[in-house]
Amino acid sequence: MGSDSEAEKTQQKEKERKKMLAISPIAKPLAGKKLSKKTLKFVRKAAEHKCLKRGVKEVVKSIRRGHKGLCVIAGNISPIDVITHVPILCEEADIPYVYVPSKVDLATAGSTKRPTCCVLVLTKPTKGELSPEEQVKLKADYSHIVEDVSELTSSLF
Repeated sequence: MGSDSEAEKTQQKEKERKKMLAISPIAKPLAGKKLSKKTLKFVRKAAEHKCLKRGVKEVVKSIRRGHKGLCVIAGNISPIDVITHVPILCEEADIPYVYVPSKVDLATAGSTKRPTCCVLVLTKPTKGELSPEEQVKLKADYSHIVEDVSELTSSLF
């Protein structure tokens, strides 16, 4: 009976190892397990409230239009040329960004079936209005994650 759970654990560790091997070398700052989980949870909430832009094309368009938020980029994109310009745009627009290990996990959190390269979590919804409580919760989560990302970035450089 105990061997089944051990087999599951080894299978899980193998999946994690494969995810880490597939990460591109430019994926910095890469979120750790804890921050990654927190970030994906935040992306899920943002998707529910329609505060999310999915895909490279939409994200780039939003950044160029001056929208603010948090950019979450998948670290296992191949070829990496698809997303190499996104961090530069984010830095120019003063938008915090972070890499997460898996594009599949990012898509799941963003409520899409297809793997997603990157998402931009907006601070305000694109259509309609949020209730004040929802807005406060979203802003609080946003500020916590941005704080963690800035700590991660400062430790890199």
